[in-house]
Amino acid sequence: MTQEMIEYIVWEVLWGTPLIITILAIGVYYTFRTGFFQFRFLKHAVEKAIEQIKPDKANQGDGVISSFQAMSLALGTTVGVGNIGGVAAAIAIGGPGAIFWMWVAGLLGMIIKTSEITLAVYYRSHNKDGSTYGGPNYYMKKGIGIEKGMNKVFKVLSAIFAFGFLVSLVINIQIYTVAEAVATTFNMNMMLMAAIFTGILYIMISGGLKGLGRIAGTLVPFMVGFYLIAGLFIIFKNITMLPESFALIFSSAFTGTAAVGGFGGAAFSHAIKTGMARSVFSNEAGWGSAPMVHASAKVDHPVKQGILGIFEVMVDTLFICSITALVIMVTGQWSSGLSGAELTLSAFEVGIGSWGRIILAVGTFLFGITTASGIYAQMEVVIRYLIGESKSKDMILTAYKWLYPLPGLGLVIIAVYYGFPGTTVWLFSDMSTALPIFANVVALMILSPKVLELLNDYKARFLGIGKVNPNIKLFYEDDDIEEIIRDGSS
Repeated sequence: MTQEMIEYIVWEVLWGTPLIITILAIGVYYTFRTGFFQFRFLKHAVEKAIEQIKPDKANQGDGVISSFQAMSLALGTTVGVGNIGGVAAAIAIGGPGAIFWMWVAGLLGMIIKTSEITLAVYYRSHNKDGSTYGGPNYYMKKGIGIEKGMNKVFKVLSAIFAFGFLVSLVINIQIYTVAEAVATTFNMNMMLMAAIFTGILYIMISGGLKGLGRIAGTLVPFMVGFYLIAGLFIIFKNITMLPESFALIFSSAFTGTAAVGGFGGAAFSHAIKTGMARSVFSNEAGWGSAPMVHASAKVDHPVKQGILGIFEVMVDTLFICSITALVIMVTGQWSSGLSGAELTLSAFEVGIGSWGRIILAVGTFLFGITTASGIYAQMEVVIRYLIGESKSKDMILTAYKWLYPLPGLGLVIIAVYYGFPGTTVWLFSDMSTALPIFANVVALMILSPKVLELLNDYKARFLGIGKVNPNIKLFYEDDDIEEIIRDGSS
């Protein structure tokens, strides 16, 4: 399969006009139907996210991990190599205009992610030991299949989502990007670095969801701050280039970008497709992955966990992805002809010197390990759904734990052997996101009445807006509401 064929499949078939319109439509629909919730209550969402950091914060409700650990694990999954190699690949393919569409997708993605997390927590299921799990397959089955009686629709959407999501198990971009960044920085063999990373990943996932939650709660705040400080230093150092960079981003968002330097040029269609694809891959809004982690959080109202999605998208796309994009722009490296992690590494090296490249390589490693381990937890939810209560469930999950890192390692070996450039590997990754996103956003549209009902109840209970409906059921599997909401003051 040639590069041209791969690009056609990704940008014209999978990430073609129908999917772009679907994502924009669901984001605009939820934005208007919720009264611009993600903007009006942005301050509240940030305050709630910060509140979760307090060590004495008591988490109420069922669950496996704390609300903060769930947010950290989900944020650790979203804040990953997509912020470093993915943003660079979007600029290399779609030009500076891709950044604008990345921002648009991020602003709409805040309410999309809030909605899917809310649904995942509401429709979550319980294990015999009381632990909870959930995600798109579960709210498709319970919300669409059972509650709405649309069994055929549920089966089609659920099958598309599960198939598409499991494909990303084979096309695991995390190990490749980390190996590329670290190996080129420290003059190592990429396959050797990939093998080392794989060994560390096995250690990470051996502790299960609880262990991952504890690690993410410690590591994620550090790595986010680490990256933001380094990026902001470069931007302020080149502050005179900022107006010109913004002008190029906005102008090429609607007209495309002409060929300049080592950049081959990009049409408007490539700007919007690559920008939106990279935004969704990075912040996971609409992908249906983050809700699988959030469904295990100890929380007494679905929206209380859902609004953390606003904070996650804001940090991931509007902060970190923007930092990466602006560093690439102000240093002038966007037109160098480089792509993927190598482009971002080059920009940091120009901005800070050789230390900049080392800082970014370390950051890429930290981002990659938290993302890869977080995806492991998400994949497990899908596998649990597919196998149900099979007698061989434990054996299958154990096999999955040992097999999970191997496809990513295999991707590095194949890419190195055949000499695939970073843009080609990222094209394979974009293939894996289109199908689950399409199925998930259709489900979000069908289940929008439930999201709106829960949002209105949250505003009444916790924000004093409207009246509380004493008959509303806050969790699909709960019979006694008063056991979940104690006093409405937490």
